[in-house]
Amino acid sequence: MEEFKKIKKAHDQWEETTVKKVTSRFPERKETFVTGSDIPVERAYYPASFDEEKWNEEIGFPGEYPFTRGVQPTMYRGRFWTMRQYAGFGTAEESNKRYKYLLEQGQTGLSVAFDLPTQIGYDSDDNMSIGEVGKVGVAIDTLKDMEILFDGIPLDKVSTSMTINAPASVLLAMYIAVGEKQGVSRDQLRGTIQNDILKEYIARGTYIFPPEPSMRLITDIFEFCSQEVPKWNTISISGYHIREAGSTAVQEVAFTIADGMEYVNAAVKAGLDVDQFADRLSFFFNAHNDLLEEVAKYRAARRIWAVIMKERFKARSSKSQMLRFHTQTGGSTLTAQQPDNNIVRVAIQTLAAVLGGTQSLHTNSKDEALALPTEDSVRIALRTQQIVAHESGVANTVDPLAGSYYVEELTNKIYHEAMAYIEKIQEMGGMVKAIEKGYVQKEIQDAAYRYQKDVEKGERIVVGVNKFAVKEEAPKDLLKMDPTLREIQIKKLAHIKQERDNEAVRRSLQNLEEAAKRSDVNLMPLIIEAVKGYASLGEICNVLRDVYGEYRESIVL
Repeated sequence: MEEFKKIKKAHDQWEETTVKKVTSRFPERKETFVTGSDIPVERAYYPASFDEEKWNEEIGFPGEYPFTRGVQPTMYRGRFWTMRQYAGFGTAEESNKRYKYLLEQGQTGLSVAFDLPTQIGYDSDDNMSIGEVGKVGVAIDTLKDMEILFDGIPLDKVSTSMTINAPASVLLAMYIAVGEKQGVSRDQLRGTIQNDILKEYIARGTYIFPPEPSMRLITDIFEFCSQEVPKWNTISISGYHIREAGSTAVQEVAFTIADGMEYVNAAVKAGLDVDQFADRLSFFFNAHNDLLEEVAKYRAARRIWAVIMKERFKARSSKSQMLRFHTQTGGSTLTAQQPDNNIVRVAIQTLAAVLGGTQSLHTNSKDEALALPTEDSVRIALRTQQIVAHESGVANTVDPLAGSYYVEELTNKIYHEAMAYIEKIQEMGGMVKAIEKGYVQKEIQDAAYRYQKDVEKGERIVVGVNKFAVKEEAPKDLLKMDPTLREIQIKKLAHIKQERDNEAVRRSLQNLEEAAKRSDVNLMPLIIEAVKGYASLGEICNVLRDVYGEYRESIVL
């Protein structure tokens, strides 16, 4: 303590002498410096701002509670993070070619993007699908599309992440069925379904059913996979879309973990032991440009989750206390202006994710502010990960920024500010209640508004947009989708409906409807039965729509 007092005194003297001598002649660029979350940034940090007595409690060692420094003791010294490229467009045939290309280029896991109709449970022939089939992801109507999507890709050797939420149970059922057709048993399948409906109500909007039945579907998946598909991550609790909607880094952590708490509560209420399912929960975070704040964000998130799982939910297993997460670089940070600059942004964000200890990573392509990425831009994005992994040296030691006075102080500030948000949400009755009140949406809207005002006033610089702009020609060689995609999918779907046993499909859908009206039946086996008979995604979701109704968003101003 005496040593810290000496350092504090020396710091004050430095400010009064050395610093003042310089700043009196050369003023600093700003009066106040802040992070992307408006956390004040001091001129310099020093040991006196760090509580040495709490080192083991708050920081500790990698692979040990509270996991601030990482969930594995050796991290990337054992193996690199899983390198995924989020991909999917057009038909299953086109996406299958892209997946094989990415695997040939060194990608180590698949990440499937579905088109908007698939995400909200409509078949390609539905009037609601007009103009959207295959546009932002691959169109999946029946098991046949999934068979084509993974044709020639061994599901016992590849881990697959699927960004699907409201109809997650249906797409997981299709994946299980494809695995069985390949001779891969359920207990060998590895991957993740996003399956995070709460953030859809908050930020993304691809919901179908109201919260209560949506939570029932999620807990059915938890229970089913804990028994039948033990290597599968049953949910990817997503802060990514919360950040894309305009939240700060602090809000991203707080609201994502509050969502996670709601899922744990729902599963426990449904009769599951926390250690039965918690080790298959995973998280999904964004990576933005404020490199050191992002690193601190990941470190704080791990500590928060560990503390909550141990102290609030009484999780006994260390695996239940670990926050494992996937990262995607920030789509909202990409600019249509000077798109080559996006390569640099993505490199910074990649570095942040790796320094922060991510378990898997997707790097955005430079042209994604303009269109779906081309093969060339996807390859550059993947090479960014590979260069960081093999050439930068940052993967050679665990948590290389630990001990940085600034990073540790920032980690603590994010921890405490996020915890304050979480406690406020718990006082409201949990995340569902907070969403229904519009509290979370309003907080994000206000943060997004403040950020946009700062950009428009020039207080936050976006290179190539509000500073360093140049005259540019219209972009060339963008990937364009075939306008006849919907007709192709409609013909495929019609053919399936002619060939399948329609009486068996009718019975399977009727069984699903009857079970959905009860609360004591797990719906996953019934959905798998319907999928195997080639019932379509839309047919299955419409049965559940008839039972549960559809969610209608309340407008928050």
